[in-house]
Amino acid sequence: MSRYAAMTVNERLFVAGLLEALDKAARDGNRDAMVAYLITVEIGEEDAKKTVETILEHPTRYGRL
Repeated sequence: MSRYAAMTVNERLFVAGLLEALDKAARDGNRDAMVAYLITVEIGEEDAKKTVETILEHPTRYGRL
C-alpha cells in the first residue's frame, strides 16, 4: 500500500516535506519543479500537470502566492 494512501495532495506534500518547496516553485512560476514535487508524492504526471496549471491560474484559491 502507498505511503500516501487516503491523503490529500497537501497532506502528501506536508508529510514529504515538500509543501514549502511547492509554494516557492509556484511563486517563481516554476512549472517543472511543481510537477516534479507532485510526482514525488505519487500524483500521476498528467494529473500533476493539470494541478499545476490550475494552481497557477487561480493561486489565491489554492492558498498559494
